[in-house]
Amino acid sequence: MAVPSAPPAARPSADDVPRKSWPARHKVWTGAGVVLLLGFTGSALGSTHDPATPGGHDGPASVSTAAIAPTPTAPAATAAATHSVTSPVTTEVAAPAAPKAGTALALLAQLRVKGRSAKTGYDRAAFGPAWTDTNRNGCDTRNDILRRDLTARTVKAGTNGCKILAGTLSVDPYTRQAIQFVYGGASEIDIDHVVALGDAWQKGGSGWVFRKRLAFANDPMNLLAVDASANRQKGDGDAATWLPANKSYRCAYVARQVAVKAKYQLWVTSAERTSIARVLGGCPGQAAPSGTAPTISPVAGIAPPSSKAPTAVSPAPVSGASARCRDGSLSYSAHRRGTCSDHGGVAAWLKDLPS
Repeated sequence: MAVPSAPPAARPSADDVPRKSWPARHKVWTGAGVVLLLGFTGSALGSTHDPATPGGHDGPASVSTAAIAPTPTAPAATAAATHSVTSPVTTEVAAPAAPKAGTALALLAQLRVKGRSAKTGYDRAAFGPAWTDTNRNGCDTRNDILRRDLTARTVKAGTNGCKILAGTLSVDPYTRQAIQFVYGGASEIDIDHVVALGDAWQKGGSGWVFRKRLAFANDPMNLLAVDASANRQKGDGDAATWLPANKSYRCAYVARQVAVKAKYQLWVTSAERTSIARVLGGCPGQAAPSGTAPTISPVAGIAPPSSKAPTAVSPAPVSGASARCRDGSLSYSAHRRGTCSDHGGVAAWLKDLPS
């Protein structure tokens, strides 16, 4: 018996297809809206100018932060950004160039720096009489400097060109004034020791032998014809306490002091060195002057009497000398007047002589 076949299954109608619930449809449309909103926001932000850029927009467009998910930042990128912002910028500063050889600055660096010693025992006579002919040219040192520094000079006849009677200091280095010199007139020109004798005494000169002090006091490198008033204002001052009013001469002035102190191995105080360095800082190429005069006088000069008690003198020798002179020689003078006048004076009488 034939079994009847099953009837074909009926196709479900549209009304029979179960519809998606509302929440699922909401998720789909919400997702699409977020995508559109992100695209719009990116477009808006891309067209917005940096307010710090000239010609830029006044500010960023208003965007709802609730609709934009924060973008995570990689730790390495964050560290790199932080480093680039907070790392200090270091700039290498070149070391100051060493002063050139032959300049006063280079010579200044060689001077010892010490405190000023006491002025105990200082006397102008410790540097010999003013002014000794240490270069043995037949003229005393004062007239040598006047002849060197003055113009339009008048020389006394019969003095072998030594005695200056008149002249003009065309430009005084300390004041920039022109000064007339007349021998025997008002004292308007002095011969200045650029490194003062008193300053030298306190910075090494007190321990010198007499002939070195004599050479120092008559060294042309340490001497200038200058305005008398300015020289007396200076006194025994060093560069820390006095500089010329003429600022254009200050470089040459301190350079000469440095050269003199180097030549005679004198020291400088800390304040003095600072003052000299400050002046030379404005003229680093200022040359240090040089001179040929010896640091030990070739002539003995007349040393000041010793402060010690005089040594007892033995009775007169058989030779019959009447006095012993300060330079150690003997005098045979028959009178007191003029005895040992060319030998520093009388050290001791060996005979009782009439005046």
